[in-house]
Amino acid sequence: MSNSTPATTTPTTTTLRVQGMDCGGCERKVESALKRLNHVDQVSASSLAGSVQLTPPPGQSLARAEIEATISALGYQVLDESADKAESKKAPSWWQSPKGRLVIVSGALLALAWGLKFAWPALGSWPFIAATLVGLVPIIQHAWQALKLGNPFTIEMLMSIAALGALAINAAAEAAVVVFLFAVGELLEGVAAAQARRSISALSKLTPSTARLLEQGEVREIAAASLQPGQRVQIRPGDRLPCDGQIIAGHSSIDESPVNGESVPREREVGETVFAGTVNLDGVLEVEVTRSAENNTIARVIKLVEEAQAAKAPVARFIDRFAFYYMPAVVGVALLVAIVPPLVSTMLWSESIYRALALLLIACPCALVISTPAAIAAGLSVGARNGLLMKGGAVLEQLGKLKRVALDKTGTLTAGKPMVTDVESFNGGLTVKNSSDEIVRLAAALEQGSSHPLAVAISDYFQNNSGQQSKATLTKVVGGRALAGQGVAGQVEGRELMLVSPRYLQRFDHFANEWDARIEALEAQGKSLAVLVENERPIGLIALRDEPREDAQKGLQALARLGVQAVMLSGDNARTVAAIGHQLGIEAEGELMPEDKAQRVHEWQAQGLGPVGKVGDGINDAPALAAAEVGIAMGSGTDVALETADAALLKNRVEGIAEMIALSRATMRNVKTNVALALGFKALFLVSTALGITGMWVAVMADTGATVLVTLNALYLLRYRFNDIS
Repeated sequence: MSNSTPATTTPTTTTLRVQGMDCGGCERKVESALKRLNHVDQVSASSLAGSVQLTPPPGQSLARAEIEATISALGYQVLDESADKAESKKAPSWWQSPKGRLVIVSGALLALAWGLKFAWPALGSWPFIAATLVGLVPIIQHAWQALKLGNPFTIEMLMSIAALGALAINAAAEAAVVVFLFAVGELLEGVAAAQARRSISALSKLTPSTARLLEQGEVREIAAASLQPGQRVQIRPGDRLPCDGQIIAGHSSIDESPVNGESVPREREVGETVFAGTVNLDGVLEVEVTRSAENNTIARVIKLVEEAQAAKAPVARFIDRFAFYYMPAVVGVALLVAIVPPLVSTMLWSESIYRALALLLIACPCALVISTPAAIAAGLSVGARNGLLMKGGAVLEQLGKLKRVALDKTGTLTAGKPMVTDVESFNGGLTVKNSSDEIVRLAAALEQGSSHPLAVAISDYFQNNSGQQSKATLTKVVGGRALAGQGVAGQVEGRELMLVSPRYLQRFDHFANEWDARIEALEAQGKSLAVLVENERPIGLIALRDEPREDAQKGLQALARLGVQAVMLSGDNARTVAAIGHQLGIEAEGELMPEDKAQRVHEWQAQGLGPVGKVGDGINDAPALAAAEVGIAMGSGTDVALETADAALLKNRVEGIAEMIALSRATMRNVKTNVALALGFKALFLVSTALGITGMWVAVMADTGATVLVTLNALYLLRYRFNDIS
């Protein structure tokens, strides 16, 4: 008998592109209607992303035809992939859209009605009634469609009731103005939402549509979307790279700013990785494709941004819940305003009904509902454009709250490879004037062909710091051999040399003890030493260490200015970690296993030192990345780290951590400003409308104005710059 349990399948989330969904009210209508479908478990609509995400119950699948029919019944259109791309490319002008045409027609009829009123007063209110009804038809249609799908509390329903009620109490001119202003507000919301979508979807335009494929020595142009790993492409100067790949021939400067926000071009040569969307500046490159079009860097960034837009921040979810109860409550208050005053005072029924209708118009929480997602979407877009990827509004909101950030050492705070830091001569009989150069030249000769990290570092140092004459005199080693994990030995220019660790020298009784103190001092700084020995006598040493990245100090200072404490957690030996920590001026702890790093994060959280952020780039960082409130992966990190993390630094700079936190705080300030504006407008005009100080058209202007104002304020965030934290 088997004891195994059946495997459960995680439901797959489906994303649909929806055209015409431009405001918070649109989101609520779509979500309310789709939640009533039996095969839909979760639904999240985003007007700024122009998308709806749906998840079926476990073990079930989505009935797409029914979903599309429901969305269409609400007056929106589901786009397939090709139609979505075509729609994003053509970007029609506002007057070509249904909302634009409604504004033009309503405005023309309203102007005509005012003209007829002054030219032929005998016509009375009929021109205004006609203007109201013509502009009201599509509004009533949308209200009726939402009502049939179980959602009576929509802005269209409130507008329909208010306009028809105004006609019933002989306020036709005001009704016509209200309908026109509502149409203008809807149009402005659509234009603002489209602008936000364009700023985000611009990422998809970074990859060229065609690529120059190399096959059997010939070049032919093909669709970039068809490229597959293993194929080779030619990149000319000035071309934008169509793929992620590895350079196999040529070298050039690459403008990587479209992907990671770095303003200074990077020199790239054979063996190095390049990314789709970057620009080749000055050399012909031959690149081997490493990722297909749907998995390249640009595609992954777009996917993350789209998923992030749909993942609502906690403050956004709170406002959605608030709006759900707020709308019925205000409708109830409006009924009381219409009924109670005539019963308890001498107020006319026409006056109380008028105030109630105006109250309904000001009651719509569009501005409040759009205030948060608009700002969050703008913040995510700014981050993506600058190589700062955040997987959702919740992550963006939490980043600004961080009090402590734990950083890995290797590859995060340091370059991830040893570099020569000190070269010293022991005056062991060298005859050249520049003994340090001679030490490096001889050591590099001994290490020729070795792939050991220390050997590579010494060779690189020799190539980068020696003159051309010295390079020409680098001779081959004769009788080269390894010394059982302690170093290498051989003859260079007839001299018997060894390059060994200081421990190896203990076997030489005549070793000069006066150098012990210097060796101990360098090792106390966390440096690895290679001692050059000639005829069993030390003649010099080379010290190496994985040094801090050039931007590490600047990035840590930026964190300190933001009031965030930085701590180094590393698996490297404690002495090296302490030395690097002292050099950078931060608390540091070494010799930690992956589970130890996660445990430190849990301890800080239990002590109230959080929220905690964790930054790393390797598999050993994954447990701590998952344990922290916000896990941040460096762009050079492993796929495991990138998948586990909540955010990623494509620009691969320590300063990017502070930039993320600063962007989060700027976004949340924008959110708070928007909420204050929306609630302030509502409170002011709800009171003034209930008291009869302001009328219906002022109520509509206030509602529309607040919605447009908070949207424009959110879009202003798209101009955010990171200069303030530098």
